[in-house]
Amino acid sequence: MSERFIATPGLLRLAYNSLSARLFAAIARSGFEDLRPAHGNVMEHLSYEDGLRLTDLAGRAGMTAQSMGELVDDLVSKGYVERRPDRADRRAKRIHLTARGSETVGAAGRAMREVERDLTELLGEPGYRQLRQTLETVLAALPAEKDTGQRHAA
Repeated sequence: MSERFIATPGLLRLAYNSLSARLFAAIARSGFEDLRPAHGNVMEHLSYEDGLRLTDLAGRAGMTAQSMGELVDDLVSKGYVERRPDRADRRAKRIHLTARGSETVGAAGRAMREVERDLTELLGEPGYRQLRQTLETVLAALPAEKDTGQRHAA
């Protein structure tokens, strides 16, 4: 029986989905069971720069403002983020982490370190370093269609 060929972008997507599921399972074990991987599109960016406008969040996540608005609405209802007036433009709102939202940043950091340890254990230290170096080379050589803000991720 021949193995089915999966193109490299497909392999990267499958790996991302698997690692994301592990990450959010660890976050859930920390007491944040109501967060979904899609919420990461908001929480990750606010962990780097709190108080972004919805349109900026959407642009960094590579999403439409409407889709981002739905995620933000959900996170507001769950108590993770809040909308505050923009001091520079009274018509605009900025999205800020609440105290509970900030707690998830710590939980996500711990979960990410757990996932990184698992990868290091799986690949060995040299294999892990090679994986990171290869991915960094690909990211540097292949510019994104548009800047989604992902390149500053830790």
